[in-house]
Amino acid sequence: MIITRMKDRVLEARLIGGEHDGDIVMIPRISMVPTTSAEFTFRFKRLQFPVRLAFALSINKAQGQSVRYVGIHLAVPVFAHGQLYVALSRATCSHNVKVFLGDNSSESITNNVVYDEVLL
Repeated sequence: MIITRMKDRVLEARLIGGEHDGDIVMIPRISMVPTTSAEFTFRFKRLQFPVRLAFALSINKAQGQSVRYVGIHLAVPVFAHGQLYVALSRATCSHNVKVFLGDNSSESITNNVVYDEVLL
């Protein structure tokens, strides 16, 4: 989702990807009551938007970064030497890497562009 407008009580967002690509949705603030407040004699309650912040980096900007979870959007194959390796190696654990190859992809493969001349 991409947030397009923020108001006091509602967020307007545009969906990206999937069958609802481009749809505009409204996200209201909701009451949040933690279930782990058992040690207190009172209950916490707050109004907040049910969203979680996410960041997107280009593969080149991600070089040298280590992050817990990595999602890679490969609707078109990477276009430069070694970029797929850099993208796949950013996560701290291989189990935390998810790769999206596109809606029309019938195979689970992509090209990793490697120029042999560079390696000589």
